Amino acid sequence: MAGAVEAKLAELGLTLPDVVPPLASYQPAVRSGVYVYTSGQLPMVDGKLAVTGKVGAEVTADEAKELAKTCALNALAAVKSVAGDLDRIARVVKVVGFVASASDFTGQPGVVNGASELLGAVLGDKGVHARSAVGAAVLPLDAPVEVEVQVELVDA
Repeated sequence: MAGAVEAKLAELGLTLPDVVPPLASYQPAVRSGVYVYTSGQLPMVDGKLAVTGKVGAEVTADEAKELAKTCALNALAAVKSVAGDLDRIARVVKVVGFVASASDFTGQPGVVNGASELLGAVLGDKGVHARSAVGAAVLPLDAPVEVEVQVELVDA
């Protein structure tokens, strides 16, 4: 039976995906004490990137914002893989978003808002977090966006 967080996802028309398998030598998420740290999550859907390229060139800021939502959804799946239940999230502590940017693109915060807004919609006040939005020359697999998340769990 799905918990409250997964019920909220369903209400929003979203489904928690399978955890994206690692592309190299790392784990999708690790737990340390009451914290879960995700690896950078790409906007993978069914094992593939739907869009590649630089934001501000081949990818629009609006497209990238939607891709950041997908990254956040993949991050929640990674959190669940080690926490067991998304209802154990006490709060999202930090989000770091990387945006593969054309040389003149400066809208990284707006792109990463896609991830932040999804976490807020799903988790309410528990989704409010500190954040960094960073421009990058290139990301793995030529992904436009990558997002990592740190959450604190209710110790149970």
